[in-house]
Amino acid sequence: MKMLSGFSSSISSLTNVVISLLGLGIVVSLLGGNVPFVSGIADNIVGLVQSLGDAGIVGLIAAIIILGFYK
Repeated sequence: MKMLSGFSSSISSLTNVVISLLGLGIVVSLLGGNVPFVSGIADNIVGLVQSLGDAGIVGLIAAIIILGFYK
């Protein structure tokens, strides 16, 4: 049981780091313009939002599921 708890906490820590890096990448991309390794992050997020918007109710359900993972 300790092993499962340790694995769960390390996955949670890794997820927090990835979300922080994603936020940092978005800010750097918006402020810096064409910066290597982070220049496509804002474009990818805009594409994701557009594809969810084009999908209608299925996109809304997918967005709710994605937000559920972050809570």
